[in-house]
Amino acid sequence: MNKIYPYERKIYYYETDKTGIVHHSGYVRISEESRMNFLEQADISYAETESSGLYVPILPVECHYKKPLTSDELFAVYPMITKFNGVTPDIEYRIVSRITGEICITGKSPQCFTDTNLKPVRTRHKYPEIYKAPAEYVNYGIQD
Repeated sequence: MNKIYPYERKIYYYETDKTGIVHHSGYVRISEESRMNFLEQADISYAETESSGLYVPILPVECHYKKPLTSDELFAVYPMITKFNGVTPDIEYRIVSRITGEICITGKSPQCFTDTNLKPVRTRHKYPEIYKAPAEYVNYGIQD
């Protein structure tokens, strides 16, 4: 199991609206960036998954706004797989300001392993090498 680090960067001006805060749609994109970063660090490869004949589409996305981020503000995202039943890994996010330490956003994006016809697939027995990685990281606490 690899040690996982939070995803960090700053807010770019183009991500903000006229009020100087991140447009609400930007948080979904930031969550996606952090999810991909988390999966790369955990050695979970979308390319390998898809070459095995599986897709992993996102299901409903949730985003709870607590405090806005502003242009040039540094932040960190702490994604976590909170549950995985072999079909649907649920990933939750905490976006934290590196300036104030406050939680700015919480959210989640459940996904689903499917075949190429988008029918759900149980990975535990049919794709054990794909099942292993997300199962190993359930409730893994990311540290700074």
